[in-house]
Amino acid sequence: MRTIVLAITLGLFSFASARAEDFGSTTIDLGMVVGNLEKSADFYTKVVGFKEVDGFEVPGDFAKEAGLTDGTALKVRVFVLGEGKTATKLKLMELPATKPAPADSATIHSRLGFRYLTIMVTDTTTALERLEKNGIKTVSKGGAVELPKPFPSGVFLTVFRDPDGNLIEFVGPKK
Repeated sequence: MRTIVLAITLGLFSFASARAEDFGSTTIDLGMVVGNLEKSADFYTKVVGFKEVDGFEVPGDFAKEAGLTDGTALKVRVFVLGEGKTATKLKLMELPATKPAPADSATIHSRLGFRYLTIMVTDTTTALERLEKNGIKTVSKGGAVELPKPFPSGVFLTVFRDPDGNLIEFVGPKK
């Protein structure tokens, strides 16, 4: 009897697994609380290459009921990388009255949780020039390091930080 119950339970779990067709979109949007919204907006548009689109506001009572905040209202600025429904969306918000703790991103293993953004680029050289032009120093030694085997040869990784210290990586070839 115990075996039958276990088999039925395991069968239900595998039956209940999510499938790609269960989602309205397989693109993930990312929300970030930032220390200085203007500085971060400038960074993500000029340095990384996002484009700002219409944002939105979330009333405090809804934010509390939804489990997002303690009742603090949200003003969200939205930035996209790409076009159409599958464009990556980065939602930035500043909550100065709440005094959030700064990120600990000394390394990717400094803290649990989301640790870095990966942005695929078509030309690492151009991306590095954009970083330099905007005064952004790389964490990667020499600006970009070639990925080791078994990754394809000629693909480089450039790691740098946003204004709040979050790690971002550009990955792509050099032209």
